[in-house]
Amino acid sequence: MLKIIGAMAAAVAGLASGIANASDQPLELNEAIAIAVTAEDPAYARFEARAAAQEDRAVSDSQLPDPTIRTEIANLPIDTFAFGQEPMTQVQVGLVQEFPRGSTLRLNREKRQAEAEMERMKRALAVRDAALAVRMAWLHKFHASVGQSIVEESRAAVNELVDALSASYAQGKLTSQDVLRAELELSLLDDKLAELRQNEAVAEAELSRFIGRDAYRPLPDLLPDYSAPATVAEMEAALVRHPVILVDDTLIAAHETEVGLAKQAYKPKWSLEGEYGLRGADRPDFASVGVRFSVPIFTAKRQDRALSAARKEKSAAELDRATTLLDLRRELVKTYADWTQLEQRLSLYDAAVIQRAGEAAEASVSAYGGGLADFPELIRSQLAELDAKLMRHELRIQHAIAWARLSYLAGDDQ
Repeated sequence: MLKIIGAMAAAVAGLASGIANASDQPLELNEAIAIAVTAEDPAYARFEARAAAQEDRAVSDSQLPDPTIRTEIANLPIDTFAFGQEPMTQVQVGLVQEFPRGSTLRLNREKRQAEAEMERMKRALAVRDAALAVRMAWLHKFHASVGQSIVEESRAAVNELVDALSASYAQGKLTSQDVLRAELELSLLDDKLAELRQNEAVAEAELSRFIGRDAYRPLPDLLPDYSAPATVAEMEAALVRHPVILVDDTLIAAHETEVGLAKQAYKPKWSLEGEYGLRGADRPDFASVGVRFSVPIFTAKRQDRALSAARKEKSAAELDRATTLLDLRRELVKTYADWTQLEQRLSLYDAAVIQRAGEAAEASVSAYGGGLADFPELIRSQLAELDAKLMRHELRIQHAIAWARLSYLAGDDQ
């Protein structure tokens, strides 16, 4: 018994350890996106529910109307109320089946199917929006996390200067102004760290909306490798497959069926009628069969206007699609320009700015030690190196954000 209990305790401990270890694993960007887009999120499920509802309506709206049954006693003499007294007295039972105009039933089904497809395209759009939001939040968290490491490294260097200055001040080699300036810069770096921690907390809160507690896992040390985007022309060609455009396409298809339904109003609606009359006194029964139909004669203010309205609504939907596509193209061109310029600026920082900032900082330390530079110059060079490192990190994040926007616009296969 003790062995069984011990084995169970070991299993539980192993499971807890595995969960803890899993929570300590770095959260890769692709993993975060996969968690978000496969989650059982009500933001996705609502579209599937609406699509299923429209499919049910597609079946319902494409059926014939329910038949109508009519029954009555006709020609009953009111002097005696005797059923067999008069030859025309009878019990009548009638059945009426209406048939809608033209292809109304088929078009009703097609309209509902288009609306169901629209809901599924809205779900695809919600998934793509979520993937973009996760990318943005992940990159903002990465920016804040790595930025803290950069600032902490610079803070350690400034802190060493403060310690050295305190010793020199005690020996009377420096003024109190130099020490206060160094402590001020140290406090400003502490504020920068606090700001970055705040930004990291905000990014984690945004990320947790999509991936839950995984948002609080640490991130890898490096940004993921992402391939260069396709050409602008190739990405523009892919814009027509963007979910927001596909939503407009399905809306236009629904309006096209509305036009078709409006055209059906010019056709007659008809019904088939059958009637059976039961008579008494051994008289023969009666049977009647007839057809009834409407005659659309006065169409100027009804059918004509309805058709015109349907066509205008379809035209408006097509204009909405064209406007949305133009907006996507403008955003694509702008984002691609950002990507190109950021890549050039990153190359400049990698090739020259970072190296020169480091050399300038080292030279200022040597000059200060040799009495050839004052303390403010020393502090400025140290902070200039920090600013250069932070700017390079910022450019890398902005470069990755531009890639994320391009991926959102043209699809992950761009």
